[in-house]
Amino acid sequence: MAKPALAGLSPFNVTSLTLGLAFLYLPIVVLVIYSFNASRLVTVWGGWSLRWYFEFFNDAAMLSAAAMSLRVGAVSATAATILGTLAAVALTRGESFRGRTLFSGMLYAPLVMPEVITGLSLLLLFVAVDAERGFWTVTIAHTTLTMCFVAVVVQSRLGSLDRSLEEAAMDLGCDPLRAFVSVTLPLILPSIAAGWMLAFALSLDDLVIASFTTGPGSTTLPIRIYSEVRLGVKPEINAICTLIIGLIATVIIAASLASKLSSRQGESAAPL
Repeated sequence: MAKPALAGLSPFNVTSLTLGLAFLYLPIVVLVIYSFNASRLVTVWGGWSLRWYFEFFNDAAMLSAAAMSLRVGAVSATAATILGTLAAVALTRGESFRGRTLFSGMLYAPLVMPEVITGLSLLLLFVAVDAERGFWTVTIAHTTLTMCFVAVVVQSRLGSLDRSLEEAAMDLGCDPLRAFVSVTLPLILPSIAAGWMLAFALSLDDLVIASFTTGPGSTTLPIRIYSEVRLGVKPEINAICTLIIGLIATVIIAASLASKLSSRQGESAAPL
């Protein structure tokens, strides 16, 4: 018989957990509920309505910003996944190459560096090379930010795999590249997918770095929402944020499921 999830926890721990979850998620629940508010006043409940969702889908500026965020997220996540996977392979398979410590430190730096510093340094770089700020500068900036997250996810899966599988494939006539593509790549594919979805979610959510690297005609949705909120919270903002929460939650759940699948495959392929 399965034990309850909270079995063994003291009343203090249960209370602390409940208060912590309420602190994190109660504001989100209130925002989602008020996105269906029929009243024009954000703090006054006027009944259930889908009015503000229709307002959003009729707002050309918001739709343009949402489309820009989706494009930037898809392109930057794809580029970050490719580069992050290659970096993870280099760190996992090249234990003794010179400069490995420096390379890993530079790769993981965006994980701990404040986004303000990252955004400002990228802005100075684009100004120095006289690059016109727009879609591609934001995409490059988000690729820089999210690549390290992909590398961490993929590297953890690569480290749990048994390299003798590739060696067996090479004994059967495969060259190293073909052995990697035929044997290792299918095993780490769920972690690569999880890395892509995590990179996409981080790109879609970013405000600070995008505000430094964007230009005219390339406003992302977080920047647009921030500019609207500064003039006062409109009920339409609640609807937009609810849609973003739903999209991000879907991406995170899919990434978590893919990561668990990759972990199970890695355990089955690990040496006994």
